[in-house]
Amino acid sequence: MKFISIVTPCYNEEENVFEVYSQVKEVFSKLKKEFRYEHIFIDNASIDNTQTILRKIASKDKNVKIIINARNFGHIRSPYYGLLQANGEAVILIVSDLQDPITMIFDFLEEWKKGYKIVVGVKNESLESPLFFAIRKLYYSIIGRLSDIPLIKNFTGFGLYDRQVINTLKGINDPYPYLRGLICDIGFKVKEIPYVQPIRKRGFTKNNFYTLYDIAMLGITNHSKIPLRLAAFGGFILSALSFSVALIQILLKFFFWDTYSIGISTLVVGLFFFASVQLFFIGILGEYIGSIHTQILNRPLVVESERINWK
Repeated sequence: MKFISIVTPCYNEEENVFEVYSQVKEVFSKLKKEFRYEHIFIDNASIDNTQTILRKIASKDKNVKIIINARNFGHIRSPYYGLLQANGEAVILIVSDLQDPITMIFDFLEEWKKGYKIVVGVKNESLESPLFFAIRKLYYSIIGRLSDIPLIKNFTGFGLYDRQVINTLKGINDPYPYLRGLICDIGFKVKEIPYVQPIRKRGFTKNNFYTLYDIAMLGITNHSKIPLRLAAFGGFILSALSFSVALIQILLKFFFWDTYSIGISTLVVGLFFFASVQLFFIGILGEYIGSIHTQILNRPLVVESERINWK
């Protein structure tokens, strides 16, 4: 029998974790002749009743394993760390908000048996706010164009990863990894399965503007040098433009000394324009420096406070 790991990261999901557990258990009850499984919940130091519920589940079901983080290590590091702790021949990442259709485990396993090392769910449609979905699609489109490697559009990490893939990820020493990009970067053939993302029924999303911005910048800085080169090219073009405007101003003043007036407003507008451009490019440079700084610190992905049902 093949051994499968399910990894579910969670933070303040007291309304959903039991339902996620129940649905996964039901799926594997139909696959029990072919597969054994473990269900790993990695809790990011929840401050609601999530941990209490998980402890009750683990006390009754030894297939459930729990990792409790010492603090909230964020939405990037904690799920990735959970993947690396899995022992299965294949590992399936499923979030705890029930927006990843758990029945797709059947589809993932079927494609895995055909030989695919990576099988991912791609949300081509969503029942969430059309505005938010449109913004997400725009982000995936932009980062896809900027990236040095082909990325999977509308992919959040939901999918199956073969043991060979997990072992490859373990060999990558990245303290702040962008899983969506790494999956494409390591080169294994990927099978994409489209699905419609359901709306969140219970609880509230833990994503905010900062977390979404963090993901966006991480994807760009980890997989593209284009913004840096655009900054360099833009700086050169603007320098040439500034020199040309200055030369024209000098010539006009020279030939029409008494009638031509440069004016303070022209200087103010030009000053603010070029200052804003400089700040924008400095911000881009700062994102790359911040990424380098994180790599140099090389802090652990996660510090655990407790493990439950691990031998």
